[in-house]
Amino acid sequence: MCIIFVAVEQHKDYPLIIAANRDEFYQRPTQPSHWWDAPETILAGKDLQAGGSWMGVHRNGDIAALTNIRNPAREQTQARSRGELVVNYLSRTISEAQFEQQLSDSREAYNGYNLLYGNVTRLQVYNNHTNHFTPLATGFHGLSNSALNTPWPKVRRGVTRLQEYISSATTLNKDALFNLLQDNTPAAQHELPDTGVPLEWEQRLSSIFIASPEYGTRSSTLLLINHRREVTWIEQEYEHGKKVAQPREFQWKIVQE
Repeated sequence: MCIIFVAVEQHKDYPLIIAANRDEFYQRPTQPSHWWDAPETILAGKDLQAGGSWMGVHRNGDIAALTNIRNPAREQTQARSRGELVVNYLSRTISEAQFEQQLSDSREAYNGYNLLYGNVTRLQVYNNHTNHFTPLATGFHGLSNSALNTPWPKVRRGVTRLQEYISSATTLNKDALFNLLQDNTPAAQHELPDTGVPLEWEQRLSSIFIASPEYGTRSSTLLLINHRREVTWIEQEYEHGKKVAQPREFQWKIVQE
């Protein structure tokens, strides 16, 4: 399902800060973040079942990340894998306008999704249920399993915590950002959204960090880009709610093509 928090032009050193969780069934095979095969231009984790990804970045600074839209009534059993959209954007040889037309033309082939895409100076979200493109304005944003900035409790909580931290942080501390992503506080029952899943599942899915017997947060990712166009990508993996090994960290500088 996933959740993504974004700060656009909110820190003196980092015009873009993205903090995201990937939530998935534990049995689904996954490869952690790595540079994909030659030419090594895409950094992303890989879904080994369908071949796509949930979040990635190109060496040139292009970014793509995906969240599902939770709406069981509209689920298709034969839909295409949404993870291919992240890869399609990062590996495209067509213009962004042409890519956006493809998104619109193919939207019925996929179950519900939001695609966050762009670069450090221009990000937007495409929602295939509404067929709407929303630019991310300067400020703080939260994207879960509904439209951008839908005020679900965990979205409000994460955006508020990110805003409070960044407003007081002279230098960014990755542990503080990971702590935000590891917040397992559930929503009160009266605050739960009604998305069409059983109440038990609404409760399970109501926290930023999810840990249940068969489904939960599989990884947390930080993507930071500073004013010198230096990129930092850090990924922490989890198994059944517990950290796995040390975080994977990648750094490089965006070079204008």
